[in-house]
Amino acid sequence: MATSGTTTFNLDLTDLVEEAFERCGAELRSGYDLKTARRSLNLLFADWANRGINLWTVAQSSITLVPGTATYNLPSDTVDLLEHVIRTGAGSASTQADLSITRISVSTYATIPNKLTQARPIQVYINRQAPIPNITVWPTPDASQPYTFVYWYLRRIQDAGTGVNTMDVPFRFIPCMVAGLAYYLALKLPDGLQRLDTLKAQYDEAWDLASSEDREKAAIRLVPRQMFIG
Repeated sequence: MATSGTTTFNLDLTDLVEEAFERCGAELRSGYDLKTARRSLNLLFADWANRGINLWTVAQSSITLVPGTATYNLPSDTVDLLEHVIRTGAGSASTQADLSITRISVSTYATIPNKLTQARPIQVYINRQAPIPNITVWPTPDASQPYTFVYWYLRRIQDAGTGVNTMDVPFRFIPCMVAGLAYYLALKLPDGLQRLDTLKAQYDEAWDLASSEDREKAAIRLVPRQMFIG
């Protein structure tokens, strides 16, 4: 027998909610059922942001630094920054260079004696405030050359939306997403309470499988700084 020849399986919001309700021993019957499920799904995505690095949400961006300006806004959907460099000589193969910039805490930044010092930034404090997170670099950029703050960040998973769209989740996480939504719905459905422990165990197992696979597989090499080598 021939195979389908396709690899496009996915679930739109309605199919996803129906599957989750069925796991709870219930049915999707009303507009409110869909509304409460969509709310639970958005809460589930918010919880995933706290569980670690979701690799499909890693994005790259940059900020052109302005001489004399230390603080800059990040995209509103930023969860956290993973990596960051200061780029000089941007756009030219002979001059472009990415130089390391160290992340510091608010306590370290607070102890810097002169925050108005101008030079190439070597440290960055990341303020994960709501609703717009921002960065503060030190020293404050000077006018000796253009500086670009290049960074890789975790963005928020897109909202569930309406019933005609699919979720902002790779196919590998579909089983985990369904299991998680079923567990969240069982917390709210009277008839779902008897299945709560089973659904929680299924969600935990599905999360462990998906998150264990969703990891960086490149080799890691740790090299001590020269100052620590005797």
